[in-house]
Amino acid sequence: MSFPSSGLLSRGELLVLTDEVSSPAEFLIHRILSTHLKEANESKCLFLSVSESLTRLRAIAGKSNLNLPQYIQSGSFHFVDVASQIDPPVKIETSFNQQPSLKPIFELTKQKLSGWSGTESSVLVILDDISTLEWIGYSITDLLRFIRVLSAFCRKANASLLIRHHIVTPSEPDDILRLLRQLCAYHLEVLPLSTGRSGSVSGQVALHPGPGITQPVHRPITRKLAVQYRLTDTNVVFFERGTGNTVL
Repeated sequence: MSFPSSGLLSRGELLVLTDEVSSPAEFLIHRILSTHLKEANESKCLFLSVSESLTRLRAIAGKSNLNLPQYIQSGSFHFVDVASQIDPPVKIETSFNQQPSLKPIFELTKQKLSGWSGTESSVLVILDDISTLEWIGYSITDLLRFIRVLSAFCRKANASLLIRHHIVTPSEPDDILRLLRQLCAYHLEVLPLSTGRSGSVSGQVALHPGPGITQPVHRPITRKLAVQYRLTDTNVVFFERGTGNTVL
């Protein structure tokens, strides 16, 4: 049994990545980003960051031997601080209040992907993360609309899309997760151990095909058979349950 480190993001498809407070999925975002940029010279990535700074992203990339400044200089990697591009909603009790929208982020995405069109480049768009936008006050209606138009445009532009969503109540899927599951090709789930985190096991990962894919390339990994992982200072090690010394 092996855990796929590449091939999850085909062109025009959506990969949903969910995590919980006790099992954050940053390591998978960085792993997918590194794999994508190193796959081919023409690979490009637009990183829409809601909560992570470019400084921290560069530092983590450096630990995994990804020279992010080189990709930035070549124009292959473009980082967007989402908070600097939008105004946080202000709740005013009046029907005439015009709430700020996420349209600037969508327009910026369109502009960047249009500039990359006409080439054979493999393009990846990462939205990290959708949950924080809800927490700062954007309505569910606005977020669902944003997800739909972003997903539709990336599909039209033949770009891969990765969206991370934090799960607050695991037993009750929220409206955002329900929509993401309807649109995705794969749902990659990072879960804590039921017994809590240990020194040798950091968490576990499950993989579910979604309705957005007709012929799954990777076989499902159910929660019951979830692959466990251990984070190191510079990498992540995957292994089957009870085989902590086996690197996959």
